Amino acid sequence: MQNYFNYFTEIEDHFQKRRGTGLLLSALDWALIETWKDAGIPLQAVLRGIDSAFDRYQQRASKTRKVNSLAYCVQEVLSAAEDMKEAAVGATGETSESGARRGFDPAEIARFLRRNAAELEAAKLPESSGVSARAIAFEAARSLRELADDIEAKTDEGNKAREGEAKQIAGRPSAQLRLEDLERRLTVLEEKLFAVLLAATSDDQVISVRAEADRDLAPYRSKMPAAQIGQLQKQYVHKRLLERYGLPRLSLFYM
Repeated sequence: MQNYFNYFTEIEDHFQKRRGTGLLLSALDWALIETWKDAGIPLQAVLRGIDSAFDRYQQRASKTRKVNSLAYCVQEVLSAAEDMKEAAVGATGETSESGARRGFDPAEIARFLRRNAAELEAAKLPESSGVSARAIAFEAARSLRELADDIEAKTDEGNKAREGEAKQIAGRPSAQLRLEDLERRLTVLEEKLFAVLLAATSDDQVISVRAEADRDLAPYRSKMPAAQIGQLQKQYVHKRLLERYGLPRLSLFYM
C-alpha cells in the first residue's frame, strides 16, 4: 500500500489542472485510478504519465477534441511506471516521490470508521432468497466500530508511554497503529459487501451496469492491456452498486 492517502485527489487535481477546466471525473476515471492504486503504481508515475499525455496532445496539429478522460493517459502512465521501476534497480531504497503525503490522525481515522458504520446501518439494501445484504452490512458496521475502539485504545496506550506514565502496559510494549494492516481489514469487509450486493441485485440490473461499462470503455480498449480492461469492468460495477445503494467506500484512500 502507498504510504500516503491522497492518491485519488492528487490525481484528480493534477488531471484537472492539465486539462484547464474543473471537469468532474467519470465512474470510469475513478475505476481506473483504483486499478492503478491496486497495481501499486506510484503516484508520481501517474502524475508524470498525465503530464506526458498532455504534452503529446499539445504537440498535435489538430486539437478538435479535448482530453475528457484519464483513459487517454493510460499508456503514458504505464510507461512512466516502467521507467520508475527500471530507475529503482540498484537504488538504496529511498523514495524519490515529491507528492504530498500525510499521516492521518488516529482520531480522524476512528471518526471515519464510525461514520461509515452509521451509513452502512442506514442504507436500504436489496434482499433475495438466501442472501441478506443487510446482515452483512450490519456485521461490517460492527467490525468498523470495533476497529475504531481498538485504534483509540492503542492511541491512549501510546500517549501514556510517550508521556512516561508507563513503559509497558499489561506486560507488553505500547501498541502502534498499523495502517497497512487496517487497510487489509477494510478491503476484506468491502469484498464481502461487493459479493453480497452482486448476489442480491437482479441479473438485469448487473447486466445493465456492465453494458454501460463496456460502452464507456469501448474507445480505449485498444490502448489498455486485457487484464486492465477486466479489472476496470470489475471496479466500475462495484462503484455503481455502491452508488445505487448509498454505501460508502471503506478504504482509507477515501478519507
